[in-house]
Amino acid sequence: MAVCIRMKKMGRAHRAFFRICATDKRAPRDGRVLEELGTYDPSVPDTDARALFNKERVAHWLSVGAQPSEKVAILIKKYGPNGSHLEQQEKAIAKLKGPKVVPDAGPAAPSLKKLAEEAAAKAAAEAAAAKAAEEAAAAKAAEEAAAEAPAAEEAAAPSAEG
Repeated sequence: MAVCIRMKKMGRAHRAFFRICATDKRAPRDGRVLEELGTYDPSVPDTDARALFNKERVAHWLSVGAQPSEKVAILIKKYGPNGSHLEQQEKAIAKLKGPKVVPDAGPAAPSLKKLAEEAAAKAAAEAAAAKAAEEAAAAKAAEEAAAEAPAAEEAAAPSAEG
């Protein structure tokens, strides 16, 4: 019996997922398998975390003469028992298993009602400040007029005598 190691397609339309299996060469692609050796998920964003193998079983099937398909041969070369990307794969898997960092949403956007209230309060404060300034100017003018009136009377009084 000729054994090959190939991918068995799973998942749904546009969301493919593959199991890497040891199968009889004559069996259909998604048919009966001898053993499942790992998985390949192309939807994982980090390339090095996509393929996962049971390295002992892959080594066993390769030692008894199983022939991997072209794509599986590339994956075994990178992530298999003596793979060239094992360190990167470990880092990528650890990163996926770690907690997800979600940035703060920031301050909430003010509502239109709140903006209108703030604008009204600001306008009221400006109106009160303008009224206070107007009253202060009127009071100052009254003081100056009061100060000039006695001086004018004193100036007018000596000229009336003379």
